[in-house]
Amino acid sequence: MKGTAADADVIVVGAGPTGLMLAGELRLGGARVVVIEKLAAPTGQSRGLGFTARAMEVFDERGLLPRFGQGETLATSPMGHFGGAQFDFTVLEDAHFGARGIPQGETEAVLEGWAVELGADVRRGWEFLSLADGFLDGDHAEITVRTPEGTEQRLRAAYLVAADGGASRVRRAAGFDFPGTDATQGMYLADVTGCALRPRFLGERLNHGMVMAAPLAEGVDRIIVCPDGTPAHDRERTVTFEEVAAAWQSITGEDISHGGADWVSSFTNATRQASEYRRGRVFVAGDAAHIHLPAGGQGLSTGVQDAANLGWKLAAVVRGDAPGELLDTYHAERWPVGRRLLANTRAQGLVFLGGAESDPLRELFAELVRYDDVKRHLAGAVSHLDIRYDLGAGEDAHPLVGRRMPPRPLIGADGAQHRIAQLLRTGRAVLLDLADDAGVRRAAAGHRGRLDVHTVSAKPVDGPDALAGAGALLVRPDGYVAWAGGSAGELTAALERWLGPAAA
Repeated sequence: MKGTAADADVIVVGAGPTGLMLAGELRLGGARVVVIEKLAAPTGQSRGLGFTARAMEVFDERGLLPRFGQGETLATSPMGHFGGAQFDFTVLEDAHFGARGIPQGETEAVLEGWAVELGADVRRGWEFLSLADGFLDGDHAEITVRTPEGTEQRLRAAYLVAADGGASRVRRAAGFDFPGTDATQGMYLADVTGCALRPRFLGERLNHGMVMAAPLAEGVDRIIVCPDGTPAHDRERTVTFEEVAAAWQSITGEDISHGGADWVSSFTNATRQASEYRRGRVFVAGDAAHIHLPAGGQGLSTGVQDAANLGWKLAAVVRGDAPGELLDTYHAERWPVGRRLLANTRAQGLVFLGGAESDPLRELFAELVRYDDVKRHLAGAVSHLDIRYDLGAGEDAHPLVGRRMPPRPLIGADGAQHRIAQLLRTGRAVLLDLADDAGVRRAAAGHRGRLDVHTVSAKPVDGPDALAGAGALLVRPDGYVAWAGGSAGELTAALERWLGPAAA
């Protein structure tokens, strides 16, 4: 930054999954990052209980899966649902409903440990207060914070990212519009003890509402209670276990009032999305960019993917490798994903949480999910495996361009087998030379340090081959294919677009 001392290249406000994932990504890319978090310590209120298949792949690409204590193959469920209509996700190759039974607190601990190991500066008990003018066209972003000692301090960075949740103070301070629909229904969330509940992993629709239940530990069950017709709760109102127990009994007929709760909370079906994900030097990500009805762990997972998309781009720009225009692709790619997320969660809410008036919709969905094409479409949407970014490659581009690189086994010259997730763990882009083409390798030589080149062959598959017609693939640090083809000249243009000009 010109004429000012920077405390970091990037300041991230919020130490939830999105902010911590972003901090790790930034450090992996060589950017200096400070994370400030208002809470002095994690709440322990693990709202999320897992993540989608695509978020699981993102964690795998950074070598994080073993940190969850279950090895690299976390427990997943082949069964999922869309608005309560259940079906088998394995109708898609390599698909599942995602990692199950992992409390959000564990996910946050894994991500914080990783980010701190990489050198992220995570400051708990630091509260964002205000944003200085000039962030739209100036050469830095400056914020005022309150430290744990109660003093006010200013922090400066090249960029600021709001990852401070649905009620984001940074988003409001920066003037982002946050249009959408207000809450019309209130629901409950709790970790109850001493109730010995029957598991209802995918939810159960009854006469007066919907309930879900899943065991967390010995004697502890996570429950979600969605009574029909309950008005939205005041965000500031304290929810009691007695209130949750009464709602549970009203729907199920089961009395759990003899038990207790480690914590209780409430949520609503409010749906909103920032109209832009970037304003000058300020970005929004995760719940600060989009709020919606919780459905299938999609909120946490979308936030993690927001971070994976933005992190490598910010790092490349602050390193001076890539032009600032690269940052505009964050909104262009992630805003449509958020819009689709809001549409699918609203649809699920209408089907699953509506009263008797939604019975025709439920019957229709039950019929539709008998068709494999419908199951493939819904499974792709909810798992996030069908995301395709519009990279402006044109109608003649290879079908993989803009899509995540499939987990296809790759064979090296020495016969060793590799996975794309393993090759991406450096946080750099990967060029897969599938045709042993010296011209392709020469075209990539000027991007050493930003790109890892691997001459490999793809293991043959039965049926259609997603890699057919591609002599080489450029895979971005976030796992998405930026270019596929065989021409060294076309590769040069793609490398300059995504990684910046070649070194002199």
